Amino acid sequence: MSTSMSTSTKTITVRYFAMFRERAGVDQETISADVATAEDVFRLTRDRHGSKEPTGHCKVAINDEMADWSATVRDGDTVLLFPPVAGG
Repeated sequence: MSTSMSTSTKTITVRYFAMFRERAGVDQETISADVATAEDVFRLTRDRHGSKEPTGHCKVAINDEMADWSATVRDGDTVLLFPPVAGG
């Protein structure tokens, strides 16, 4: 977890897509955790559901807007996690 001073327990909704949804077994879940950034949320859910994807291969959005992994997560936010997409 981040050691940022803004880390505090927040209740957030996490929405999963594609392989993240399959691994989690749900489309979305509400979690309460000590998180400060989108990366904190990703690491928490990755560990919880056994994913091994690095953040650099994935995308994140907060409240339906694409975000950086360092973006601040606030109580009540919805974090959307997108796995890597194969191109061709």
